[in-house]
Amino acid sequence: MIHYSPENYDSKGQLKLPFLFWLILILQARTWIVLVIAGASRQQGETLLSLFYPDRQGFYPGLALGLIAVAAFLLSGYRQRMMRLWSAWRWVLVAGSLITFGWQLTQLNYSLLEQSPLPVILLIFDLLSAYWLLANHRLRDCFIPDSSVVE
Repeated sequence: MIHYSPENYDSKGQLKLPFLFWLILILQARTWIVLVIAGASRQQGETLLSLFYPDRQGFYPGLALGLIAVAAFLLSGYRQRMMRLWSAWRWVLVAGSLITFGWQLTQLNYSLLEQSPLPVILLIFDLLSAYWLLANHRLRDCFIPDSSVVE
C-alpha cells in the first residue's frame, strides 16, 4: 500500500503531478514552444526556426505530435471534471513519446549529427520520457480517477 504525505496533495485533495511530468510535457511540446518564441522575436524568428529545424519537413509533424502534450497541459486543470479522459491520457502521452521517438529515428540525418548532437539527445530523452511515464508509481496514481484512493 502506497501512502503519500499531506503535502503531496493540492487544495482539491488531488495528488499533485510530479515536477518531472511538467518537464516531459515541455519536451513533447518543444515545437510549439519554439514556434511561440520565434513568433515573439520577429527579427530573429526565422533564424531561430532554421536553427532548430534546418529541414522544414520536421516542423509540421513536430507540431502535430506536440498537440498531445498541449492537450495534457489543458486537461491537467480539468482532472476532476474529465476523469475518464484524464485517466486515459497517460497512455496517449506514452504513445506520443514512442511515436515521436520512432519518427525522429527514421528522420535522423547523419550529416546533422556532425554539426550538433542535439537530435540524438532529444531522441534519448523521448525514449526515457516514455519509460518514466510508464514506470513512475506516483504519476500512475495521479491518473487514477479518484487519486485519493491509491493501491
